[in-house]
Amino acid sequence: MTTLHCIAIDDEPLALKQMCSYVEKTPFLELAAACKDGFEAMEKIRKFNPDLLFADINMPGLSGLELVRSLDRPPLVVFTTAYSEYALEGFRADAIDYLLKPIGYPDFLKAANKALKMCDVKKQSEETLTGNDEGLFVKSDYRIVRIRFNEIKYIEGMREYVRIHTTDDKIMTHLSMRALEEKLPPHQFMRVHRSFIVNLSKINVIERNRIVFDKDVYVPVSEQYREAFQGWVDKNFL
Repeated sequence: MTTLHCIAIDDEPLALKQMCSYVEKTPFLELAAACKDGFEAMEKIRKFNPDLLFADINMPGLSGLELVRSLDRPPLVVFTTAYSEYALEGFRADAIDYLLKPIGYPDFLKAANKALKMCDVKKQSEETLTGNDEGLFVKSDYRIVRIRFNEIKYIEGMREYVRIHTTDDKIMTHLSMRALEEKLPPHQFMRVHRSFIVNLSKINVIERNRIVFDKDVYVPVSEQYREAFQGWVDKNFL
């Protein structure tokens, strides 16, 4: 059985203790760390590289939302909170689920099973991901599709999928951005945002920290990647 290494984060001691007890009684979960705030969690995430976070949204100093948005390659996230109005913000941050306090074990287990299923599907997709100097094969639905690197315009990370935008098609696959990025030639592709990788050879227009593809398709360049991208622009600027 797949084991998911997870980190629990909550500034309320009793809530954190309950979350840890739920993790420990779930056979396919293993607790890597229990953190009382977002800053401690940031350190533990770097150390343990977990598969899953159970993170309280509303914490002082560094909230769960701010923590997740600060991560270059965030793991799967289940947000917890006592305030239902934060649900929409949580899903905008690509959380796979949202648990409203007080949290019962059945709801916790349902969210954990969802994470397990997603990890298993991604693992299967990554096992079929192969490539060479010209392109790669990805699993899309029930097909294995070959995509040439020079056909890719940009790649968009979504909550449960990666969408590969090519010159002629949009191909959805269960992959992590990390797994896909490792197969791409670094001289041709660059990460410009947590959710976007672009084919540098397909860039024709850059406007206000956005890359313009086609007439009204814009890929943002986030602050985290702006310096590296600007370096590439300066190197190729006449």
